[in-house]
Amino acid sequence: MKIIFLAGKGQSTVFLYNALKDDFNIAAVLQEDRVDSKKLIKGRIKRLGYISVFNQLLFQTIISKILFYFSKNRIEKLKLKYSLSSTPIPEQKIINVSSVNSEESIKNLKNFDADVIIVNGTRIISKKVLESTKAKFINTHVGITPFYRGVHGAYWALVAKDINNCGVTIHEVDQGIDTGSILRQERITISKKDNFTTYPYHQYGVSVAPMKAVLNDIKNNTLVKQKKAPHKGKLYYHPTFTGYLYNRIFKGVK
Repeated sequence: MKIIFLAGKGQSTVFLYNALKDDFNIAAVLQEDRVDSKKLIKGRIKRLGYISVFNQLLFQTIISKILFYFSKNRIEKLKLKYSLSSTPIPEQKIINVSSVNSEESIKNLKNFDADVIIVNGTRIISKKVLESTKAKFINTHVGITPFYRGVHGAYWALVAKDINNCGVTIHEVDQGIDTGSILRQERITISKKDNFTTYPYHQYGVSVAPMKAVLNDIKNNTLVKQKKAPHKGKLYYHPTFTGYLYNRIFKGVK
């Protein structure tokens, strides 16, 4: 079974590649360039408005960085606990593309003729790309779908006091945002030592086993899809500065 990655340049791609490389045939990693920050912000403003986006940027530039600074030791311990390796992906495996939706990306997908395409940390994939190959597109979402789609699924589940839906989902990719058929899910267990910046490391860690199980199911032709939920749940975005402070003070969610 031939596998290729269609991925962003984040550390989660590196973790997942290293977790799978010894057990599966990963032919290549198609790695897209980061989305231009100005375009990203403009897109957010169109969806959410100036005030919300400004508040989000305050959170990302102040609170998120402070949390990360004081969580470095915790993060390293979690990487050891879950065997998350930061060893760089071999350069000969990487093919850089401007976007997952570019013609060069489609050309590479057709040339490799893979059985499975693992999507990780990319922009929304177009219908043209999804239909360019017969391969299955599967993704790890750091949240339990359909309830917590979008970003920071664990954080928002904790805010909602919904600990039973705090985890990860392996799902097929369709044209929606985290709306594809659910293949496997796994919950995480956090402690008082954790916060917004450490929740994802629990999610990266527990996602490996269900991803391997899905890949083996595909290989053995035993894959079972869960029925789609009758609703799409809610789409979540980045926390705002004031929203985070409120949730921390009044709900105890760090």
